[in-house]
Amino acid sequence: MIQEKDNSIEDLHKAKVVTKRQPTREELAALDLGWRVCKHVKSNAIVLSNQHQTVGIGAGQMSRVDSSKIAMNKIQVKTMKTLALASDAFFPFRDSIDEAVKGGVSCIVQPGGSIKDQEVINAADEYGIAMIFTGVRHFKH
Repeated sequence: MIQEKDNSIEDLHKAKVVTKRQPTREELAALDLGWRVCKHVKSNAIVLSNQHQTVGIGAGQMSRVDSSKIAMNKIQVKTMKTLALASDAFFPFRDSIDEAVKGGVSCIVQPGGSIKDQEVINAADEYGIAMIFTGVRHFKH
């Protein structure tokens, strides 16, 4: 299989906020870190971070929700004020959002582009999570 190198560099300050709640300054910093790391993780990548460090990574799974669960299980410190989730591709269903909330996620960055985007956005709004769409997919094998 041949894939092109992912040379994209997104400015999350210009990304589209799709939820009712805007990310805070701390959340935006955490989202930026998670998004930069997520770019380098393979297939169905889920990266959890705060504004200072990556705290959980799940990848290589057939299911995005399974990657979310793996990332959540890797967290060492369970009580963080800011916990961002970055996904290399869109969420096809709200189940990953439901799982993220259980782990304390307060904000999410993803490309968007699913036919069920509105269902995912509604789930984030239901939980009071800030979510931004980049329009750029980092999914790789």
